[in-house]
Amino acid sequence: MKRALGVCYYPEHWPQDMWAQDAANMGAAGITWVRIGEFAWSRIEPKPGVFDWDWLDQAIDVLAQAGLKIVLGTPSATPPRWMLDQFPDMLAVDERDQPRKFGSRRHYCHSHIGYRDAAAAMAAKMGARYGHDPRIAAWQIDNEYGCHDTVISYSDAARVAFRNWLAQKYQSTSALNRAWGNVFWSMEYDTFDQIDLPNLTVTQANPSHEMAFRRFSSDQVVAWNAAQVAALRPLTDAPLIHNYMGRVLDFDHFAVARDLDIASWDSYPIGFLSDRLEGTPEHKARYLQQGDPDMQAFHHDLYRAMNAGRWWVMEQQPGPVNWAPYNPAPLPGMVRLWSWEAFAHGAEVVSYFRWRQAPIAQEQMHAGLMRPDDVAAPGLGECTAVAQEMAQMPEVQNAQSPVALIFDYASDWAWKVLPQGADFDYFRLIFEAYRALRRQGLSVDILPPDCSGLSGYQLVLAPGLATMPQSLIDAMAQTTAPCLIGPRSNCVTDELSIPLPMGPALPGLDTTVARVESLPPGTSRAVEGGGTLVHWAEDVTGTADTLFKGNDGATIVAAHNNLHYLAGWPDDALWDRIILTLAQKTDLILTPLPDGLRLRDTATHRFVFNYNPGPVQWQGHEIAAAGVKWWPL
Repeated sequence: MKRALGVCYYPEHWPQDMWAQDAANMGAAGITWVRIGEFAWSRIEPKPGVFDWDWLDQAIDVLAQAGLKIVLGTPSATPPRWMLDQFPDMLAVDERDQPRKFGSRRHYCHSHIGYRDAAAAMAAKMGARYGHDPRIAAWQIDNEYGCHDTVISYSDAARVAFRNWLAQKYQSTSALNRAWGNVFWSMEYDTFDQIDLPNLTVTQANPSHEMAFRRFSSDQVVAWNAAQVAALRPLTDAPLIHNYMGRVLDFDHFAVARDLDIASWDSYPIGFLSDRLEGTPEHKARYLQQGDPDMQAFHHDLYRAMNAGRWWVMEQQPGPVNWAPYNPAPLPGMVRLWSWEAFAHGAEVVSYFRWRQAPIAQEQMHAGLMRPDDVAAPGLGECTAVAQEMAQMPEVQNAQSPVALIFDYASDWAWKVLPQGADFDYFRLIFEAYRALRRQGLSVDILPPDCSGLSGYQLVLAPGLATMPQSLIDAMAQTTAPCLIGPRSNCVTDELSIPLPMGPALPGLDTTVARVESLPPGTSRAVEGGGTLVHWAEDVTGTADTLFKGNDGATIVAAHNNLHYLAGWPDDALWDRIILTLAQKTDLILTPLPDGLRLRDTATHRFVFNYNPGPVQWQGHEIAAAGVKWWPL
């Protein structure tokens, strides 16, 4: 599919006499896709059973007449107020048993069957009307699952559904009691109806109970999405998409993606740096107007792992956002850089949010490509520049990367339930590994834990993978590439108990994690040759070779053939040493990069991205501040 630019548009927010000029201006900017409809339920069905399609028909006609391809969203993320009259118990409930009330969005519980069916019925009505309309080139189902902490709900609907889920999974309370270790603290159950949701307990609920509830909650999102897929599939041949978020891990995106055709995500680099990334004050100040150099690329690679590599950016930040603690404007050139970085990682479409800044309601301070007074905002010029550059450049072809990084949503749930230290965060651990690879100029493929194989990779990393499926263990045994797991890899069962034999229990790697300890801020363990362990350290025993050891003689990296176990959380310096050592075991070529400079290699081109606020000289090239360069390979 030829790469293209898109934009998010809300015709219901603007007078109808503006639509045609807006559409013409989109086309003039090089935009060919437009997303509409995902928040418009109250205008499509203003009263129960009363539908107003005329305005949507007219909007589709105006946009299509301007040559725009349309992504039509199902509006289930914003049920209208009258829906609450039909289903008073549809609201999600937080962990303090307080309902998430009407007046914003995403106020529904995924477990509520009545609203799930109503949302699927709306999708079916839209599909019946527009499913075979050639102007509708794709569909977006719902919007941003998990945004605003809306996956886990403690509602009555969730309680009923959870009990049913447990009964199907365990078949008997005796089996559940054994699996959860409920003999501890006399937590044994006689019937499934006795089992409550794991909130408002005096102290921590049973970790197995919590983990089961997280698995259930993820499954509810999958089932919710699948209901609308089932409604639309018979009615359209256009691809079905959902737009995921950055660092939202409460549900398994791989599982949701199995029912869809294209993955997409919403990229807000500056908002994410401020709102959801760890970093020193110096790091955040340096990249204040650019975003973290690896956050966007990580998610590009993550979503490329889904749906046979078909993925989009459905929402790209074009200016200051409204929702982060602080909201600076992008450095000039960054909208162009973010767009090209997405295309370099294989995006089919980069769609900007939004066409015109809204002068009303919650997002009125969120910039668009146009100001509310219909004057172009700075992002529009960069969007137009990208469109002009794309028209002159040959297609970028994807290639398998030399490095595989295994990513697992269930591991994030496991370590949230049993962190054993305030600083142990799965995403942070795996993101630091990803950063270490990128500092060495490496392109990375992110793979799910049940990936079919590791053929062709020169290095495989699986840090923090709580429980390793047998298929992955077998794949690591079959490859000659160095494989690094740990810390905390394969050290618990699916039920969050300690296995016997104790982990990591990999064939051929005689290493056992005998003890773990978490390290508070300001504490570290020095490693011979440079670098330290931070946040987390493990004592390991066994006959495996010691590749790295601490100043106290403790094994930091144990090795046997191509298998390596990392017994702690490395700082940046130690990560760099580990990557260099593993690369020397194969023919992997490293290209150490200056701070803020990043590479992306495709089958056809090498791209260089400069996230720095100033120019960088590198290998005879000058890359401007917020600059992008590329050349054929």
